[in-house]
Amino acid sequence: MEEKQQQRLIRRYYQYLKLEKGSSPNTIDAYMRDLDKFLRFLKDEGKDFLSIELEDVHHFSALMMDVGIHPVSLSRILSGVRSFYHFLVLSDVLEVNPTELLEFPKKPQHLPDVLSVEEIDAIEAVIDLSQLEGHRNKAVIETLFSCGLRVSELVNLKLSNLFLDEQFIKVEGKGSKQRLVPISEKAIHELRLYFKSRNTLSIPLEYQDYVFVSYRRKKPLTRVMVFLMIKELVAKAGIQKTVSPHTFRHSFATSLLEGGANLRAIQAMLGHESIATTQIYTHIDTSHLREEILEHHPRNRSRV
Repeated sequence: MEEKQQQRLIRRYYQYLKLEKGSSPNTIDAYMRDLDKFLRFLKDEGKDFLSIELEDVHHFSALMMDVGIHPVSLSRILSGVRSFYHFLVLSDVLEVNPTELLEFPKKPQHLPDVLSVEEIDAIEAVIDLSQLEGHRNKAVIETLFSCGLRVSELVNLKLSNLFLDEQFIKVEGKGSKQRLVPISEKAIHELRLYFKSRNTLSIPLEYQDYVFVSYRRKKPLTRVMVFLMIKELVAKAGIQKTVSPHTFRHSFATSLLEGGANLRAIQAMLGHESIATTQIYTHIDTSHLREEILEHHPRNRSRV
């Protein structure tokens, strides 16, 4: 279907929600945003939205889960997708709703929290930069958020795997699988400020290649150290959420998705395997990953 025809149907759907369903402006806005996520996914997959099958929606759902979207949020998104196809049937555009038998994800009792950009800024604002560890701690927060790293990947990050001039870092994930991840200019700035004080330390030879080290122990930071540091900063910032290093990874994926990033690109940056199919995903070149970060990550969005 041509782009103009698709946009015409979307406008009709908008009018249907507003006039026939009597939905609130907030509900309509949420449904349109969620539909846009699905339509962008189909475009990336080379699928016509009028000829999809239930399997395509399952694939989309699995990818959303894979990049860290909460089941409650995913249920809302899928509800919007099913509503759109219900409208297409009512409008005699389709004979059968391909999402009719779609199963929604079960809702867990306790959902992990996600931080907004403003909350991350608030956490960084309470860091005492007059202390030796100040710039290091700020660089930790920015690297977690800008790159979506697991805490184990952060503490094992090596100086030899930083390509800051090219705005990439090489990360060793689960199963010793390596991936290239773009890094924002803000994170690079904080790392370089941290390196000024790090370079004054007498670090033993076996630990010199580690990016994040303890000023007292002269050894790499541990997962527990990062967890305790974040817990303390969150308390100082007065944020009433359960926050761990993994929260920044969820926030990274969520902010990229909400900003309109490609699902496959997010998956590649997180180092996730597909849970939707055994088919190996097509390779995503590094220039495309950089474009996704520059266009959709909140640390870059204001300057493009």
